[in-house]
Amino acid sequence: MADDTPTGAPPRAPSRRQTLGMLGAGLLAAAGLPATRAAAATPASTSVLISGSLASYSTFESKWNYLYPWGDSHNGSALMVASSSNHNHVSLSGGVLTLTSTPYVGDGFNYHSGTVYAKQQVLVDSSWPSWEVSGDFQAPSAKGTWPAFWLTGVNSWPPESDILEFKGSATNWSNTYKNTSGAWSNTLTPISDPGAWHTYRAVLKKSGSSNVQIQYFIDGVLKGTHTGAGFVGQPMWLIIDYQMEGSSGSPGPTTTTYFRARNLYLARSSS
Repeated sequence: MADDTPTGAPPRAPSRRQTLGMLGAGLLAAAGLPATRAAAATPASTSVLISGSLASYSTFESKWNYLYPWGDSHNGSALMVASSSNHNHVSLSGGVLTLTSTPYVGDGFNYHSGTVYAKQQVLVDSSWPSWEVSGDFQAPSAKGTWPAFWLTGVNSWPPESDILEFKGSATNWSNTYKNTSGAWSNTLTPISDPGAWHTYRAVLKKSGSSNVQIQYFIDGVLKGTHTGAGFVGQPMWLIIDYQMEGSSGSPGPTTTTYFRARNLYLARSSS
């Protein structure tokens, strides 16, 4: 979730600002076959790591952590406020995760909001060369709202892969940093009504000794194929993030806004 456009300087690493549908379905889609998720289509070598995690708070907390891996703030103007005993900004209902942002004055922040990250890290390597991550989202797209569904390096930055990112307009940014040229790869997709449910999905596959091919899908349609240079062997956090202002512009909204998710899914395959 970068704080700059691709033509600008790379965003700051966490240390400076507190910084897979089944895989079988993805393979079927790549072969031009229907990408329908079905148990019979799941290869024996596939391990489902996250599915059905929004059924209850106890189930959720077994798979997800509150805030960012590095703390309660990032590149925008929202302080993340959430815990197992405070669900004002991170809440569950009917299998839907809601991240809520409210205007706030104090402590140098303009909003209080919510962000969560998966306990399971994504690591493309020789043992698990293929991964899929997906979810359905209702994303705000007004000026000053900055929702994202992304991967970022655990031990260093880059790597970064943004599966969903709206920066104050109805355009989704699928981003990879860095590519084989040492720069950003970006696929910009206009979305009709981002606030309605849409499915955002990435399929990551080891392609050589050090690079990873990343395919970005929206509503089952392939939108872009990028290469993550040096991504092999680099563990990544999976984050659902509702930051504010920053790259999405300011001033942001003066009322409460929401970023919602459902059907969150993470799987890996040994083939």
